[in-house]
Amino acid sequence: MEYNGGVVVGTDSRTSAGSFITSRATNKITPITDNMVVCRSGSAADTQAIADIAKYHIDVYTMTENKPVTIYRSSQIFRQFLYNYREQLSASVLVAGWDEELGGQVYAIPIGGFVSRQRSTASGSGSTFVQGFLDSQWRPNLTLEECKAIVKQAVGLATFRDGSSGGVVRLAVINKAGSQFELFRPDKPGFPFVQTPTPHLSFPPHIEQVL
Repeated sequence: MEYNGGVVVGTDSRTSAGSFITSRATNKITPITDNMVVCRSGSAADTQAIADIAKYHIDVYTMTENKPVTIYRSSQIFRQFLYNYREQLSASVLVAGWDEELGGQVYAIPIGGFVSRQRSTASGSGSTFVQGFLDSQWRPNLTLEECKAIVKQAVGLATFRDGSSGGVVRLAVINKAGSQFELFRPDKPGFPFVQTPTPHLSFPPHIEQVL
């Protein structure tokens, strides 16, 4: 999500193989430069490989041209590989960062390689549960703290409803000063919890139940 001064991104930390949880503490926010990260979803192997390859190309362009690669151009580098190998890859990424030209930016690249700039967006299996929440919460000139609270709550909502999401909540703030990372654990203060309505009784009314 974009805010007035940069971008805030957040992810869960669960990696699964079918119904088996292979990792509870994966870091799905991968730094590419000091002012850019990529959030990965889909096949962990595919997204890690694409992030490494794109980072290599971005670093080469930066050195040969002696100036930073813009966030938009970086998103096109990711798009090139995701589109050219769309039949072989199961990879979706969010490229988020800050540059002098356009400030904070978020580019969504779903499976297939289409690129679109978004003010707020979500990707991965948990995104279907939180996209409407993000749409309702974004507004112009959000402050950093407001944006962090929204993104953290969105990840909490996704981990609550989506079986493929869980673990800790990781946040990254990307702005002119660089990238700052935060982690929120379920057993520590600050973790987003969801208050659900009290369920109806499980048994028919004629069966006595002790509450």
